[in-house]
Amino acid sequence: MIVKTLLDTDLYKFTTSYAYIKLFPYAMGTFSFNDRNETQYTEDFLKALKTEIMNLSQLRFTEEELEYMTKNCRFLPRVYWEWLSSFRFDPNKIDIHLDEACHLHIEVTDLLYKVTLYEVPLLAIVSEIKNRFFGNVADMNEILCKLSEKIELSNQHQLRFSEFGTRRRFSIDVQETVIKKLNETAHYCTGTSNCNFAMKYGMKMMGTHPHEWFMFHGAQFGYKHANYMALENWVNVYDGDLGIALSDTYTSGIFLSNLSRKQAKLFDGVRCDSGNEFEFIDKLVARYKELGIDATTKTIVFSNALDFTKALDIQEYCQNKIRCSFGIGTNLTNDTGFEPSNIVMKLTQCKMNVNQEWRECIKLSDDEGKHTGSLEEVQACLYELRLNRQQ
Repeated sequence: MIVKTLLDTDLYKFTTSYAYIKLFPYAMGTFSFNDRNETQYTEDFLKALKTEIMNLSQLRFTEEELEYMTKNCRFLPRVYWEWLSSFRFDPNKIDIHLDEACHLHIEVTDLLYKVTLYEVPLLAIVSEIKNRFFGNVADMNEILCKLSEKIELSNQHQLRFSEFGTRRRFSIDVQETVIKKLNETAHYCTGTSNCNFAMKYGMKMMGTHPHEWFMFHGAQFGYKHANYMALENWVNVYDGDLGIALSDTYTSGIFLSNLSRKQAKLFDGVRCDSGNEFEFIDKLVARYKELGIDATTKTIVFSNALDFTKALDIQEYCQNKIRCSFGIGTNLTNDTGFEPSNIVMKLTQCKMNVNQEWRECIKLSDDEGKHTGSLEEVQACLYELRLNRQQ
C-alpha cells in the first residue's frame, strides 16, 4: 500500500471538510484530475492504480490517531474525528479510465465534506505509481545531499518554511526521508502539511484552506462576492483560527479590492500561490497601509513552485515591509533529477443539495494563461469581475 493511513494527507483537507459539514452539509461536488503534461499511461498502470484505490477503501481511522488529532487540533472538535472514524473511501465513487490517447481521467463525486478527502491521496498515488512504471529510481544519497544544502541556506539566513510536498511527492519513502532530515537539522522548518508525519515526528501541522473553498463560493454566490463570503464563512467556522487567507482564486487584484478592514485585521496574513511575488508584496503592503494596518504585523506565506534560492530573494525583499514564510513542496519531496508530475485535482462542479442543478467551478490565476475551467465560464467570470485578460 502507498497510502497506509487516513492521516497521510494535508491538514487543510480536514479543516475544509469540517467547514463543509458545519455550513453546507448537503452540498455536493466533483473533483477532476488533470495531468498538465498530458502524460500517456498504460493499461498496466491503470490496473496498479485501481489496486491502490481498492487499498484506500481498507483504511480505518485508529483510536491512537483520534486521540492525537483531538489533542493537537484544538480548532477541530472531537466529534469531527469521531465521524472520520466511520469514514471509508469508496472506490465506486471514483470514475477512472484512459481515453483513446492514453491520457488518464479520474473523477470523484460525493458530498463535499467527503469528496474533498480524495484529492491528496489520489494525487500522491498517481505520482508514485508513475515513477515506478517509468523506471525512475530515487537516489537517497543524492536527495539528502541536495537537502543538506537547502537546510544550510535556511539555517544561515533564518529562512522559515514548511514542508508542503505530499500531493506530488516522488514516493512516500522519499517524503519521509526528507521530513526526518528536516526535523533533525532544519532549525527554521516550522512544520509539515502532512498530518501523518506530523504525528510520527512530533512536528506542527500546517495549513488553512484551499482554492476549492473560494471556487465553491464563486459558483454558488457569484464571483464578485466569492472572496468576501468565503473569508466570512471561514471566520464563522473557525473564529480567528487558521488565519492565513488564500489570495489568488480570482486573481489577487480582485482579492485585495474585496478585502475589508475587518478581515485584514482579523486574518494573520495572506498566502501567495501564483503570479509575481515581488509585485504582490508591494500591492499587499499598500493595501494594508490604505486600510490603516501596520503590514509588519502581518505575514505572507509564499507557496508557488518555490526553491530555496528564490525564497531567499523574496525574504530579502520583504525585509522591513512584511513578515514572510514559505510552503515548499515539490522542491523538497521530488527533487530527484526526474521530471516531477505536473498533476492536479480541482473542484470542477458543485451544487448546494441533491435537488439543485450542477454549477461549474472555475479558477483564475495570476499566472497568465493558467485559468482553469471551460472557456465560456472563464469569460463570464472575467466579464463579471471586469477583467479584460483572456484565457
